[in-house]
Amino acid sequence: MSAIRKVDVTQGVYWVEIAEVNLKILCGCPADSVKHLMKRGLILTVEEKGAVYETGPNAILLSDAMVQNGNFSNLAEFPVLQMLYKQGMIIPNHPNNTGAKPFIIGAKSQVDAQMEYIYRGNYGLRTIEELMEAGATKSEAQEMMRMKLKFAFGSIRTTDELLNPVIVNSDAVEIRDGVKIKRLGVNKFEITYKENSVQVDLDLNESESYEAPYPLGFYNISREYFSVIHSGQGDGWNVNDPCMSSIIMFQGKIYLIDAGPNVLHSLSALGISINEIEGLFHTHSHDDHFAGITSLMQSDHRIKYFSSSLVRASVMKKLSALLGFDEDAFFDFFDVHDLELNEWVDIEGLEVKATFSPHPVETNIFVFRTMWKNGYRTYAHLADISSLEVLKKMVTDDEKQPGITAAFYSQVENEYLKPADIKKIDAGGGMIHGQSENFKNDLSGKIILAHTSDGLTTKQKAIGSGAPFGMVDRLIPDYQDFKMRMAYYYLSNYFPAMPSHTIRTLMNNEVITFNPETILLKEGQVHENVYLVLAGNVEMIQHSQKRMLSAGAYIGEMFGDAQMNTRETFRAVNFVQALQIPRQLYIETIKKHNLYGEIERLGLRREFLQKTWLFGEAISNQVHQSLAKKLTLAGAMENEIFEVNEKNRIYLIKKGTIERKIDGKVVETLRVGDFFNEEQALFNGTQIGHYFTYEHSALFSIDINELKNIPVVRWKLFETNEKRKRL
Repeated sequence: MSAIRKVDVTQGVYWVEIAEVNLKILCGCPADSVKHLMKRGLILTVEEKGAVYETGPNAILLSDAMVQNGNFSNLAEFPVLQMLYKQGMIIPNHPNNTGAKPFIIGAKSQVDAQMEYIYRGNYGLRTIEELMEAGATKSEAQEMMRMKLKFAFGSIRTTDELLNPVIVNSDAVEIRDGVKIKRLGVNKFEITYKENSVQVDLDLNESESYEAPYPLGFYNISREYFSVIHSGQGDGWNVNDPCMSSIIMFQGKIYLIDAGPNVLHSLSALGISINEIEGLFHTHSHDDHFAGITSLMQSDHRIKYFSSSLVRASVMKKLSALLGFDEDAFFDFFDVHDLELNEWVDIEGLEVKATFSPHPVETNIFVFRTMWKNGYRTYAHLADISSLEVLKKMVTDDEKQPGITAAFYSQVENEYLKPADIKKIDAGGGMIHGQSENFKNDLSGKIILAHTSDGLTTKQKAIGSGAPFGMVDRLIPDYQDFKMRMAYYYLSNYFPAMPSHTIRTLMNNEVITFNPETILLKEGQVHENVYLVLAGNVEMIQHSQKRMLSAGAYIGEMFGDAQMNTRETFRAVNFVQALQIPRQLYIETIKKHNLYGEIERLGLRREFLQKTWLFGEAISNQVHQSLAKKLTLAGAMENEIFEVNEKNRIYLIKKGTIERKIDGKVVETLRVGDFFNEEQALFNGTQIGHYFTYEHSALFSIDINELKNIPVVRWKLFETNEKRKRL
């Protein structure tokens, strides 16, 4: 038997074990990697010397790429917590606490980033000065630090006190006991022990993504006036359920509460596209509520970000550590709205109050309300609260000691127990989570228990309800048709010169619901209808390549012969609702208003943009239409260096092939749909190499200022620039 055991865990994640020296390496640690290990039986519950604890890895190998295909590649916070606490490696007098520290292995830039990010994940804002910079008064900051120190057992510990860093280069370095690792190339490693070796490749290809550990199915969710969709009841260890979260539906608009791991997987199951998200209410920065934030940075608009300035500052610092961004780059991706603590804020009719809640990092609980018959209807979301028993033990009158005041305890208890029509609470227990028993006498209309790893106990069932994924609690019924409101919005934006009565003629057609995985139109098929997608996601498939279309997209919108065959296959990803417009009516209406020529010209440009990687995913039809108007066409002769004369523009290849050369060596070949010059246009850097036209080429270009408010494009430019710097 080989001395080294390698297990393929999931996309981009491997397990390498050298049993002889008790070294178990988690290779790759995207979101929910611990849950994948549990499902593969690589983490087990054992009992030794009267202690029940988990097995698991004692080392983590990081990806060289901080992000791949839009998602974090390195999220070591929960794997580290599992090692330190679930395995007992840091718990005093635990049989698994031998004094050995877990290893964190990788490129220096990634190791340093993870060390800082884990530090922020443990403590959030870590000094009185940082708390004051984020908006706290001096006295408030002092009280918050006293509380933080109590949660931290009296001292703030640096990450290198908890972890052993190992920096990997091209030369082999020893991890321990003769086990060595070296880099073979970007994201490619070789691990050796004695005469045995294995290779690990942490790269994802362009079509791959990190997988969720749980299946969710599909749900046909209606757009309500005021309702709560339950999108997660678990915690960071629950292998069967997404982490605690909710979705607020208000007047047809969609707001998320928290962005946990695999948030896009959850949204897809609910038939919600990322471009439909109006805003995010963020409770705090722990990974089970934070890890999906890069997914929200891939929308075609800046999603509104709602939280207190304290939570927002904590999130910005953690994100900055992970990505190497300046903290202020957060404002490039989100439309930030700081909420004043303990004050009701009106957000277009939806009122919200954020309250400071005791936790190791800055945390808010939220209450939402809106006026209806006989007063307000309310929903309270209490994520990552602390049990009242734990808080009572923290009360001290000695201002020089870690702890909290009796007045603060009373304030917290009062906020926790204020009645609401529906209240979701963290019932996870332990030192930093809530207890269901604290809400036994709560007068709320309905209490939902969440943030747990296991099913509810009989005792808990007597206190609160469960809420399976996709369940909806309706607070105010819908007497309006929000689908048709969106149809009018999409049509009027697409045809701004068209009279409203003509738009209503197009709207006066049936709304069709397509089941998940249903083909709407098949390549080569003659079709009689154009579909305007109102909800859900549709795959556009051509030549084994696919692109995702979202709400606002037009399916089957082709010009010329009304009987022309479809050039692509369109397939429902989830439940899709679409306005079915007869094709002949659609074409004749456009011709009647002399829009045909311009729509056809822009349509061809939109079609080109849709088929590129940069502009193909997660961009609405409206944004494509706007971009199509801004494209400028340029040409380049064969066998010449293409001079980038306008440094503020992104260039896309419409026709031909261009080679990028560094010191005369071809490092990248760019083909139709590829782009270049992001390093100068967006990042103010110097041009990376020269661009040589392999054949006669045609290019589109667009001013970078047209792209800065499209987060998904900005993100892809960032991700590509990081890759090109490594070539």
